[in-house]
Amino acid sequence: MTTFVDRVELHVAAGNGGHGCASVHREKFKPLGGPDGGNGGRGGDVILTVDQSVTTLLDYHHSPHRKATNGKPGEGGNRSGKDGQDLVLPVPDGTVVLDAVGNVLADLVGQGTTYIAAQGGRGGLGNAALASARRKAPGFALLGVPGDLQDIVLELKTVADVALVGYPSAGKSSLISVLSAAKPKIADYPFTTLVPNLGVVTAGETVYTIADVPGLIPGASQGKGLGLEFLRHVERCSVLVHVLDTATLESDRDPVSDLDIIEAELREYGGLDNRPRIVVLNKTDVPDGKDLAEMVRPDLEARGYRVFEVSAVAHVGLRELSFALADLVGRARAARPKEEATRIVIRPKAVDDAGFTVTREDDGLFRVRGEKPERWVRQTDFNNDEAVGYLADRLNRLGVEEELMKAGARSGDGVAIGPEENAVVFDWEPTVMAGAEMLGRRGEDHRFEEPRPAAQRRRDKQAERDEAAQEFDDFEPF
Repeated sequence: MTTFVDRVELHVAAGNGGHGCASVHREKFKPLGGPDGGNGGRGGDVILTVDQSVTTLLDYHHSPHRKATNGKPGEGGNRSGKDGQDLVLPVPDGTVVLDAVGNVLADLVGQGTTYIAAQGGRGGLGNAALASARRKAPGFALLGVPGDLQDIVLELKTVADVALVGYPSAGKSSLISVLSAAKPKIADYPFTTLVPNLGVVTAGETVYTIADVPGLIPGASQGKGLGLEFLRHVERCSVLVHVLDTATLESDRDPVSDLDIIEAELREYGGLDNRPRIVVLNKTDVPDGKDLAEMVRPDLEARGYRVFEVSAVAHVGLRELSFALADLVGRARAARPKEEATRIVIRPKAVDDAGFTVTREDDGLFRVRGEKPERWVRQTDFNNDEAVGYLADRLNRLGVEEELMKAGARSGDGVAIGPEENAVVFDWEPTVMAGAEMLGRRGEDHRFEEPRPAAQRRRDKQAERDEAAQEFDDFEPF
């Protein structure tokens, strides 16, 4: 049964925002007490967070579909809907988040590091929040925005200071078992180790982690053996240790050629040239192994390697090796740039950024793309004429109609708002606001009309002008 998984495809869905409520307050002797519809609740996010107690992605291998809860709809009496609950998914330290095509979205290293994999939809405004001096009793509310749907890939890259690399059966598992308290599976056949093993080593005042990477063979960087599956676990290590078998029974192998082959595979994989190396000649407790180690050591030292002759079985040479590794780990840690305090980067929009684009496609259809127009469309109840008119006002105020005219759109031309797979398409009629006189002054409830003093009419007129210049988005909760 599989107990270790280091790569999974995960399908995450954030919660949908709750719909706003369209309601009018009613009580005895006050049948039209004004709008009192509450806002919908925000949908829950899907959040990945690093948890040191988690060491595998096995749970997501068995259950790859995860969804946060939806926000509740608003209610009358100015009661807002409850927000959806965030779904927090614990992942191992060193998890890399990629999109479906392989682009890196996040690199999660360090306890508590988080990444929002799917953003919950915002709740729709109720008619109480949409009311104004010009729109006293809106007969509509905004719909909640659907939450994000994402297909992501999680890859685990082991976070360790030292990586043991070498051929199968070179003695890596035996070495990590005597250097640390780790208890990997050890046997006398190749590919005994099928998953990376981690151990903690204490050398003086230095404490570091050491990883036993499953055996590499020629062609590992192209997927042969287990190499391609686990070479990613070497990427984060500060020091590489070549564990060479001096007592191999294969006549066509020797420590020097093994080293050359493994180095070629590491170069082919890429990104590891700057890591310091140490060579460990293992199994020197065997007489022939001791002789071979003494024979090849001068050649290895001539190449610039520090060479240690050890025996994991006889516990020979381990102390010197552990302190040498501690020294290299300490240097690597000192050379790392110090972590800076979190900075907030403000990137203001360009002064000429309209927030949307209008393009004409080959079939003559005009397509409007932009975060605001697409969200406004999703929030609109197209069964309510007043809500449709409100959408038209917002688009016109944003400048969509003007840009359509500049792009050559004429009355009756098809206009689509949103991506091709999920767009709202309609026949465009210019001067939308003038063409909607059938609705009267859009959004007003004529039951509230009554004679007003001249001063009140002037104040209301000024309020209308102010509202026309105001961005309605400012009222929407984040």
